[in-house]
Amino acid sequence: MADDLGYADVSSYGARDYTTPNVDRLALEGLRFTQAYSNSANCSPTRTALITGRYQMRLPLGLEEPLGDTARPASACRLATRPCRRSSRKAGYGTTLVGKWHLGYLPDFSPLKSGYDHFFGIFGGSADYFNHGSKSPIPLYEQEVPVDRIGYMTNLLASVPCRRSSATHARRRRSCSACTSPRRTGLGRTGRRGGNRSASTATSATSMAARRRPMRRMVQSLDAISGACCRRSTSTGLARDTIVIFTSDTAASVSR
Repeated sequence: MADDLGYADVSSYGARDYTTPNVDRLALEGLRFTQAYSNSANCSPTRTALITGRYQMRLPLGLEEPLGDTARPASACRLATRPCRRSSRKAGYGTTLVGKWHLGYLPDFSPLKSGYDHFFGIFGGSADYFNHGSKSPIPLYEQEVPVDRIGYMTNLLASVPCRRSSATHARRRRSCSACTSPRRTGLGRTGRRGGNRSASTATSATSMAARRRPMRRMVQSLDAISGACCRRSTSTGLARDTIVIFTSDTAASVSR
């Protein structure tokens, strides 16, 4: 699941200035949904609905946006996901959440407290793509412990489901990879700041292309790791029993 990916930000849905061959292949060999709408325009309400299977406005947590770093929302999300956890375990599935949580903070809330067996990612709404160590403002966590990992955030997150798919070959697994890209494209795949937003040049084609450059790098990186995970599933023999869904939490950010 991408973060703030627009409808026409992949080539199978209309992007013209770059291609996303791996996502396009999913669309070609599977189903391409043209009227599948996000239930909300913001992060936390959308994730509340996706994880619980309920309209977000039915839960106190789904009414809070933005969800601040010190917020202590009601425990509706944790309680609502317990039936999903029980049904998954009863059916023999392990559960993993990789990436962005943004549904409550420690010590009261976490993916592990909401039914997931494994978690690797961030608790907040976004994090620096390179500065995400245990001492950073929004660190990476493994389970509920801050960890130090060197690398580009999207690649680090992608390595987990690929690795777990080969390590847990004998067990059925429900995994959600909630990447943080291409949210906040000011810092792209190469780590360079991009985009001149001055009023004098914002409407020119040259300026628009410059502003799109970080976006293009980030989406193509997301496309590449999507392809890598699919290839790993094929090589381990899991592809024939795996359903892959590529989606976004909400539409593109207005600031882009």
